[in-house]
Amino acid sequence: MRNLILGAILALGALPFAQAAAQSPVTTILLDGTRLDIVATGEVSRVPDIARITAGVVTVAPTATAALAQNATQMTSVRAALKRAGIADRDIQTSSINLYPDYRQDSQGNNPQIVGYRASNEVSVKFRDIAATGKILDALVAQGANQINGPMLSIDKPEAALDEARTQALANARARADLYARALGKRVGRILSISEAGAVNALPMIMMRQSAVGKSADSTSVDPGEQSVSISLSVSFELQ
Repeated sequence: MRNLILGAILALGALPFAQAAAQSPVTTILLDGTRLDIVATGEVSRVPDIARITAGVVTVAPTATAALAQNATQMTSVRAALKRAGIADRDIQTSSINLYPDYRQDSQGNNPQIVGYRASNEVSVKFRDIAATGKILDALVAQGANQINGPMLSIDKPEAALDEARTQALANARARADLYARALGKRVGRILSISEAGAVNALPMIMMRQSAVGKSADSTSVDPGEQSVSISLSVSFELQ
């Protein structure tokens, strides 16, 4: 009787696993010909329409309080310049605030002493009008910004470009499959599988230059160039 009960318990425990196996059948592809695996890439280019920079202020003063106060005053002017340029609040984000002491050592390099404090404040800014980037950078410097990094250029909405790259990658894969099929005296049959390896954005060469504006002082300008977007596909064909 004990063995009979134990057997029933084991049978009931195995039932869920049997049901799961029945609900998840393994798909087997039957081939009538030769399997050919191709990796192909599609690439398209677009002119970037978004520029990102970090701009900030570094101030030095004898005391930490004075360094922070001077920094806050200059950053207020920098933020006001961004608002006047039409930059929306959602496109301005504080990226770092730092305060640390400045040290001076004696002639032997010993006995470091604090001689002042250095405060820094940086904001990350997104420009949706790349043509105006250089003009805005000059305005920021005029209002006290003394630390600028960038720009990093990108495509704001790359979905359409990615879809074009996907179509191109699939066409390239089919063209290569046709080439192999002709070499083997076969023809391309059905597609067995398609998988996407992922998207790659090739960053453009970022250039900032000085250009003369009329007869006045030079101003900063940004050349957007082009940015490439690519998609790689792994496609399996059946050659018949």
